[in-house]
Amino acid sequence: MPDLDESKQPKTAAEAQALLDRIVITEDAFGPDVVRRNPFESSPGRWPVLDERCVWQTTGLPPDVLATNTRYFQIPAGNGHGRVQINATVTVHHNRAESGWETARAMEEVVRCPDQKLREGEELKGLLGTVNHQGEQLNNWSEDAFSEFGTYVGPQGGEPQSYFWYQAQFGPVTVAIAGKGAEGFKQETLSQLVVQGNSRMLAQAKQALGKAAG
Repeated sequence: MPDLDESKQPKTAAEAQALLDRIVITEDAFGPDVVRRNPFESSPGRWPVLDERCVWQTTGLPPDVLATNTRYFQIPAGNGHGRVQINATVTVHHNRAESGWETARAMEEVVRCPDQKLREGEELKGLLGTVNHQGEQLNNWSEDAFSEFGTYVGPQGGEPQSYFWYQAQFGPVTVAIAGKGAEGFKQETLSQLVVQGNSRMLAQAKQALGKAAG
């Protein structure tokens, strides 16, 4: 893994947005079956917060976040399976310490709220999370790697489906992919898509912020 070039860390919101634009991915990162959802991107300047009732809300950006963006994708229903949803998030902080705290908070949220309400009619159930720091459990690709899994219950009803969240960190940046499964869609395929998208974003973060070889 390349060393972080601290001189490349953004100092302003505008610099953070320019960096974010180099890291975010499009549907091409996943393959031909994945398309954009509508809306495609999150509202600018908004930040998700898990409240004391384990319900997700949105608020303004906290002081430690310079820029963030979430893009929404899907695999439409067909070929014997329901609609699969994939979210890709990039967040830019001032420095490595702040992005590390974001990972720590993600783990705290799973411990505090193994059942979470996303919005009316959509819930996550039985969440479990793990954190592997660099050098632990063969983690040689991310400064902190956080994974979360459980089940997703959607507004359409039916049986709970697989849910995965995978987050990685390089310097001041965190990248994350969330995948919500569907009836008839293989859990292994969903997990592969989540890892694939996350790896692409992390590679682009390293390219943008790493020290040049030589």
